[in-house]
Amino acid sequence: MDYSLEIEGTPESVPGGTGVLLLHPSTGETDRIDTDFLKTDTDRFLVVSTRTTAREVKQKLEYYDVDESRADILDTLSIERGYSRRSGDHVHYVSAPDDIDGIVLQIERFLDAHEGKRRISFDSVTELAYYAGEENALEAVTRIYALLEEYDAIGLFHLSEEVHDDAVVEAFVDLFDGVIDLDEDGTVDAAF
Repeated sequence: MDYSLEIEGTPESVPGGTGVLLLHPSTGETDRIDTDFLKTDTDRFLVVSTRTTAREVKQKLEYYDVDESRADILDTLSIERGYSRRSGDHVHYVSAPDDIDGIVLQIERFLDAHEGKRRISFDSVTELAYYAGEENALEAVTRIYALLEEYDAIGLFHLSEEVHDDAVVEAFVDLFDGVIDLDEDGTVDAAF
């Protein structure tokens, strides 16, 4: 199945199983691209957050007018930081942002539980690498990518290119079908 993309410079649509890497400066404004990705042509979406809590993800979705009734959120921070958390049908938790097996399992459960067009936003791979190490982050992305292909879903993965050395950035770029490069001034270049 094909998925529409409404992000500047990208193809009009991509096939299921596609992964897109969003390269951005560490100060870059990624929310606009992320929410454009999530609100277009989708039945359900999962936001995997290693950078913010579920509450902050909900605030972002509300601010950008994304239909929260289609959302699931995987919060990797709240348990480790000791924040209070309210479990709900659509908010899930893992013990820590370096719990790669837990993250991959929750993504698989989400994909298995929902039909139709499913999107995953992983915000952010850079934070995952900070907690779990770059090699483990590469392995996690590879495993998640295999799930996208198996379940005919698509994903957007955030990576701050300023934080990693060039070889690491290239290793991530090589995994993906498409790369969106967001400059500090908001300019978008995409290659698919």
